[in-house]
Amino acid sequence: MTQNSNPNAAVIGVGSLGRHHARNYAELEREGRVNFVGVCDVTADTREKVAADNGCKSFADWHELVGKLDVVSVATPTETHCEIACAFLEGGTNVLVEKPIALTLEEADRMIAAATKSGAKLMVGQLERFNPAMVALRPHVTKPLYFEIHRVSPFPNRSLDVDVVLDVMIHDLDAVQWLVGKDVKVAGIHAVGIPVISDKVDAANARIEFENGAVANITASRIGTEKIRKTRFYQTNAYVVLDYATKFASLTSLNPDASHPLLGISINRLEIDDVEPLRAEITAFLDSIEKGSETPVTGEDGRRALALAVGVLEKIDAHLIGVRKSIGS
Repeated sequence: MTQNSNPNAAVIGVGSLGRHHARNYAELEREGRVNFVGVCDVTADTREKVAADNGCKSFADWHELVGKLDVVSVATPTETHCEIACAFLEGGTNVLVEKPIALTLEEADRMIAAATKSGAKLMVGQLERFNPAMVALRPHVTKPLYFEIHRVSPFPNRSLDVDVVLDVMIHDLDAVQWLVGKDVKVAGIHAVGIPVISDKVDAANARIEFENGAVANITASRIGTEKIRKTRFYQTNAYVVLDYATKFASLTSLNPDASHPLLGISINRLEIDDVEPLRAEITAFLDSIEKGSETPVTGEDGRRALALAVGVLEKIDAHLIGVRKSIGS
């Protein structure tokens, strides 16, 4: 990237989420922010349609783009993240990789090391950090003490390469650690989960305990009949409600100077700047590259969320082994 030219950008993997990356890059090209080179996908019909819709070229093999880009979004299956991201990072291309950062912690470490060595930026697509409700709420967060989180959706036709923990719960595992504080260590994990429709865990509950005393109860399911993405938590002097789906955030607090507690209740519904979260995420990524600043969601952040997800899955596996023994299967 130079001051006199726009960065060359492309998207690898244009399925259910990657196609929206492509749409946003095409819009940013029209605004003079990037040069949208094209899209790459293993499915010919998919890549050709997305390329036609966004006025760019299509590529069947991502290797053709290595060394030719300044910016790339990687929205392929999780098991391919490490190989693709490392190839671009080693060539000096800045990479925005969808969550989870990788399939294993070892792969995440390789990606972080590749970025460090080349100096290229690595950002992980934890989209809920850019939800307008979270953006409005974040400045009001002090010291969260207790979380109740529910994330439920109908069974998807995507992301079946991973279980519900890596597919959707990881959004909340990342958010909880971000809100509690990245320097606050996890003290304990309790979790249960079951496969229902797929051969992987489709519904799970986790209780995360932090060394500072904060606790988070998180339920995630991809076999519901409705879409629920709600977080409720308590912090000193406030009860917080966050609804990612409706983009709603509020703080309920007591006025200590009121003559009676019930007379001192104050509900503050936060004003929302309704920007598309993915647009905000990609723009923040580009801003960090231009300014030479740290990406909003670093590789280390992505690894931290993955490490917690791995811990949850280990507890789920242990529970399932016990259940199967008890029923003799």
